[in-house]
Order: sequence, then C-alpha cells, then structure tokens
Amino acid sequence: MPRVDRIAEPWGTRTPYGAGDEWPVRVDRFLQEGVREEDVERWAQSASILHSNGDALDIAVSDGRIVGVRGRAADRVNRGRLGPKDLYGWQANHSPDRLTRPLVRENGRLVEADWDTAMERVAGRAKELLDEQGPSALAFYTTGQLFLEEYYTLGLIAHGGIGTNHVDGNTRLCTATAAAALKESFGSDGQPGSYADVDHADVIALYGHNVAETQTVLWARILDRLAGPNPPALICVDPRETPAARAATVHLANRPGTNVALMNGLLHEIIANGWIDEDYLRDHVVGFEELRERVADCPAEEAARICDVPVGRLREAARLIGTADRLLSTVLQGFYQSHQATAASVQVNNVHLVRGMLGRPGCGVLQMNGQPTAQNTRECGADGDLPGFRNWSNDAHVAELARIWNVDQLAIPHYSPPTHAMQMFRYIEEGSIRFLYVSGTNPAVSMPELHRIRSILAQERLFLVVQDIFLSETAELADVVLPAATWGEKTGTFTNADRTVHLSEKAVDPPGEARPDLDIFLDFARRLDLRDKDGAPLVKWSDPEGAFEGWKECSRGRPCDYSGLSYEKLRGGSGVQWPCDDAHPDGTERLYADGAFWSAPEVCEDYGRDLVTGAPLSPTEYKALNPDGKAVAKAAEYIPPHEPPDDEFPFALTTGRTLYHFHTRTKTARAPQLQRAAPEVWVEMSAADAERLGFAEGDLLEVATRRGGVQARLRVGGIRDGVVFLPFHYGYWDRPDAYDPEKGPDKGMGRAANEATVTDWDPVSKQPLFKTAAARVSLVERGRGLPAPAPTTTASRPAGPEGAVPATSGGAEAEAEESVAASGGAR
Repeated sequence: MPRVDRIAEPWGTRTPYGAGDEWPVRVDRFLQEGVREEDVERWAQSASILHSNGDALDIAVSDGRIVGVRGRAADRVNRGRLGPKDLYGWQANHSPDRLTRPLVRENGRLVEADWDTAMERVAGRAKELLDEQGPSALAFYTTGQLFLEEYYTLGLIAHGGIGTNHVDGNTRLCTATAAAALKESFGSDGQPGSYADVDHADVIALYGHNVAETQTVLWARILDRLAGPNPPALICVDPRETPAARAATVHLANRPGTNVALMNGLLHEIIANGWIDEDYLRDHVVGFEELRERVADCPAEEAARICDVPVGRLREAARLIGTADRLLSTVLQGFYQSHQATAASVQVNNVHLVRGMLGRPGCGVLQMNGQPTAQNTRECGADGDLPGFRNWSNDAHVAELARIWNVDQLAIPHYSPPTHAMQMFRYIEEGSIRFLYVSGTNPAVSMPELHRIRSILAQERLFLVVQDIFLSETAELADVVLPAATWGEKTGTFTNADRTVHLSEKAVDPPGEARPDLDIFLDFARRLDLRDKDGAPLVKWSDPEGAFEGWKECSRGRPCDYSGLSYEKLRGGSGVQWPCDDAHPDGTERLYADGAFWSAPEVCEDYGRDLVTGAPLSPTEYKALNPDGKAVAKAAEYIPPHEPPDDEFPFALTTGRTLYHFHTRTKTARAPQLQRAAPEVWVEMSAADAERLGFAEGDLLEVATRRGGVQARLRVGGIRDGVVFLPFHYGYWDRPDAYDPEKGPDKGMGRAANEATVTDWDPVSKQPLFKTAAARVSLVERGRGLPAPAPTTTASRPAGPEGAVPATSGGAEAEAEESVAASGGAR
C-alpha cells in the first residue's frame, strides 16, 4: 500500500480511464498516528462535511473516539477517494476548545449555565418579542453544514409555527445564484446533470469554478479522464491560473465583472455558426428569438474587448462548445459572487438549451454548491423559500404545505418574498428585527463589510443566539451560546451538489453537554409551545428518522421527491440521487431527459425576474411567457460593474477559497495538517504588477478599499494583471490579542478579506458580490526574502515555470495511506 503525502499531492495518484468506461475504484484512508486498521472497533457510515462534493466515507471508532476515515468504494460520488479535508478535518472534533456547556451573558461577560437556564432565556425573549411586535421581530440565519432533518425542522418552526418571513442561510453567500439560475431557466431548483457526466463528456467547461480546490475528488475524476484515452477538451473561465486553468485546452482569464459579456460573446458565436439544435429549441424552449437578438449585439470582437481576452481564444472556446457531441458545464463562485451573477449563470444554461444538451450521458449543467448541505437548505425551506421547492406566490402551493403541516394557510408567511440575509441584517441595523438565531455559521467573518456587521451584531437591542461547536467571532457577541454536536456525533442525511443523498450515522457521543442541533430545535419548539390547528404539537417527531419521514411526505410529488428513500435504503451501499419515488426507486441520474421541465405555471417554484433589474414577473406575465411549461432561454445585456477600478483604487479585488480550508477555518485550522498547509492569509498579484510597483514575493502589503483593509504577505502568482486575490477563510478567533469582537482588529491587523468587501448584491439571487471591489495596494514592510505563507500546490502557486518557491506542501509533513485497486487503472 503506497503512502502519499496528500497535502503535497492533494488529488492523489491517477487511475486513467476512457470515455464511457467506469471510473476505477481507489480507496483512500487516514488513521490517527499509532492506530492500525485492526485496532478499529467499528466503522460508522457517513460522507464529507467540509465541501459540497459529498464524498462517501466511513468513520473509524476506537475507545469511543474518532480515530480516522476511509473512502467508501461502492459510492457513486467518489468510488473510495477522499480529499485532504476529508482525510484530516475530523480531528477538529477532538479540539480541547470545543463548546461543552451553554453560555449566557451576565454583566457583559459570557458565563457557563445549565441548559434549562439558557433555553428559557432564548424562548423567553422570543415570546416577549412575539407578544410585543409579532413574528417580524424574529429572524433565523443558518448554515450549509447541518443535516436535512435539522433544516426541515427549523423551517417548520420558523415558517409554520412562529410565522416569520426572516429565514435565510449562509448559502445566500455562496449558492443562492445556483438556485436562482436554475429557477429562471427550468422553473425549479435542482441540478440537471450528474457527476457521472464527467465519464462521458468530450468537452468540459468550468465557469468560475476552481474545481481542483473546491471539489478535489471531482477534479481527480477529471484528471483521470484527462490521463486516459480520448480525453475531453477542457475550458476554464477564471482570472487566476488555477490547476484547472493550467490543464485547460482554452483558458479565458476575463476581467472581473464581465461574465455576461463573455457568455454573450460565446452564445453569439455558437448561434452565428449554426451550432444549435433547432428541433430541441422548437419543441422544448421559449425565448430563443429574444436571446438571438440580444447576443447579436455582442460579437466575439466586442466581447473580447470588454473582457480583455484574445478574440481567437474566445472563438476557439466557442468552437469547442458549439461542436461538442457531449458537453458538461459547471458553474461556481467566479460567477455567483461576481457582478450580474444570475444573468451570467443563466447564460450557461442557455448554452445547453440552444445546443439541446440536457438529460443524456455527458450532457448536463451543474450549477454547483459551495457547502456540503447547501442543497438541503434550499430544499427544506431554511433559506426562506418554502419546503419542497414550492412557490411562495402560488396560493395552491401554500395551501398544500398548510395541509401537510396542519396549520392555517394564513399562518405561513407568503405576503412578500422571503427576506434574504443582506436585507435581514439591514432590518437588524434599523431595529425592526430584535432577535437573531444563528446556527452553525460565522457572519462576523463571512459577511461583507465586516465593520458594519460587527456593529449590527453588537447592538444592545438585538438578542443574539449562536448555536455552534466553537466560540467563534460571532459567538463572542452573543447573549446566549448553545453548544452543538457536530458531524460524527449525530445522525442525519445530507445531499450533495448532484442530488446524491447520503446517510451519516452517529459514530461517537458529543463532548460534555453538547447536543445535536435537531434536539436543540425541538427543545426550542417545545418551550414556545408551538401547536398545529388541532392543538397538537406542531413538530410531530422526536428523532432524526422521524424528521426524515416527515420530510418525505413534504417532498412527495415535488421535484426533490424523497418518498422512495429510507434510512435503511441508504445504509451499506451508495448514496442515491433524488428524485427517488415509486417511478424511480433507484433514484434519477439526470433531470429533463425527456424535455419535460418543472416550469408550467401551476407547478414552477418561481415565476422569474428581469435578469438586469431583478423586477419579478407576475403569475399572469409568466403564464403568457410560458403557458406550456418549457425551458426559458432568458437574455441579459451586459452592464458594467458598480465599482470599477479607478485612479485612487486601481485594482480589482477578488476573494475565494483555498483547497486546505473551509469557511472561516473553525474546523480546518484545528486539523494540524491543513493548518500547516495554509497557516496565514496572503495576497496574490501578477508578476507584471509586482515588478511595476517594486514589490517582491513575501513583502507585507496592505490591500485597502473604500470600506477597510487587510495586511498580508505577497504571493507573486498566476493571476491576470490588474487583479488581486485574498482568501476569505482567515478571521480572528485564533488571534484574540489583536481583536475586539465589537470594534474589530487592532490597527494594521486586518486579516479577514471581508474587511474590504462591499455591501452590494445581485438583483435576482440577492447573493453578495465578493469579487468586484476596487482596491489599492501599498507596501508595509519588505519580506526579507521569505515567501508568502500561501500553498504552492494550488492556484496560489508562485509565478514562473518552476515557481519562485519550491512547489511542495509548504513544509507540511502529513501522510495519508492511499490504496489503489487497479480495475484497469494505474498507481
């Protein structure tokens, strides 16, 4: 069994395979030092909770502790493979600074309390505000890391019991545009494609999707296709030279904020050259003529000028896309968090509509998620939408939900759109929301314009509840902190970005008095004495499996139908893709194979919006547009970004992920291998810009915008001129001496990228724009020849063919065992 340093080699060894072949098995594993496989007492089934890929794994348990993980060979998602965060991230469960008892604020300080005291404060304040002001005083802000059962219970409590419209998740920051784009084109959320399309595609297009770092196992799958016979052509749209960009047939490093112009230029070329499926357009699509008219104004030369990319390269990308027999497209934050986010993402859907490439092997679009359970947040109504992809402005959908929950229809708020996160924080700032319940997330680091967010969360009139596993920057501001159990310490299901549902079994007990999130929500509902219209308890279940059975009935007949699933069915083998029902007992690999969409006026999840202004369509307008329930090819004109670079702030600032960390590092920084691989924030700049300004690798720079600044060491890397990049993971919980929870970091100690980002959001998805701020860069001190603390194995690799720094793991010495079952593959 070979031993591979999975920090230095994040994607592991290759198992090449050809088009149409089955991806070979490769089982990855990592056990705590000193633990042998024969020491493992049992293995508990689960999947990864540190990215959206949904890698299936088993948790090794010995003496009541988690001691390692191994990939599940039978699973359709990963065929046994695990990424670095899968292999090492579980160690955070054992961190000595886990929250183990509730905390309440007394005389300005958080002190330990018992559960009854803490929950009575939470429920008591909620009751007071309901009596004084009504449901609009209460808001809930959740995560992309809980389980389906917990989201559904929270959605029922908030929507069906309390009756508040103020419910959202941090998925608003990362994948709200995925949902919006899918609704605009197909009438409903839900990914049309499948990861298995990698096995068949002859062209793979990655739009703002740094797949090598966000979904390492999916990138391993693509690498194995590239290493095999008849490899696919690869197109990458990204301003940075990511691993995917380096492997691409065509790399389009367009100017930030110009994605709509780029897509319109590609569509212009595809349509002008006749690379369209006229029969498919006639039978299954509305809106094509308007799209043709719109992109006629954006020929390749114009798009290339706006985007500042070579016109020949843009035409070559269009040719590959337009002549592909099997086209797979993926989209992520480079589009979602940028200017005209939904408009650009919809144009990717349009490519597949004009080419008729949906529902066949190798032909699909994946509007990717960024977090492990983001799909469940959207399905279950924990992002403000109604559960089961129901339409809040369709009275029949609300009535159906009221019947399932046995509540009065008027008790479910549907008088206006659900309140998105950015608006919720504005309402708190203005004083109309007085109670905020945050579960499993850290807005004091992850939201834009952090000085503003800190001032909002620190308001005396706001009662802040934080339910988490560590004392995060947000928890430090709370009135009550509730210690939660985490992955491996509770049971539930979660769904990845290609609709694969996995069961995660409890492996060990949580530390101290920490409780599963579901148990905490159930306790909250009981203390509020929430009832249905017959006087029975509103929440009818007391455990995860009961919640899952309740969800199955809520989802029955809807696009995300789970009615054919059960815990027993999910045990022992592979995860299963929804919809899974009587007609599809083994799940459904691809949606829309027959050209039938969830877009008819009576069934669609949303009536759509104007892609430029965000103005909603009325039910009457939508019915006139799409009476027969076809897919909608929706056009959008390019509009320049709101904050372009200028003389004072000449750079475009973009933020993003690194392979070795997740969210605000509350878990990954507590895994030593991951923390050593990326120990500190850095800033990336092109070699040409660095030379022009007299900067060198390792120099300490300040990156400042009109809102705030960050100090970071310089990595001279493969990024387009005029752009600087900051990873967004780095906050202050591990730097308490330089940080005040209310006032922020000490002068010159800004570390969180969101000190500098702008309060602005997409008009359709309401997703914040983290990738189009104007910035200036100045020297703080010279680096004295030391490199930046950035990984050298990923997109942050130093510039140049060999790199100015040895391209290794940056000193990390972690090893993982990786066993390869050949299956026709290679080690």
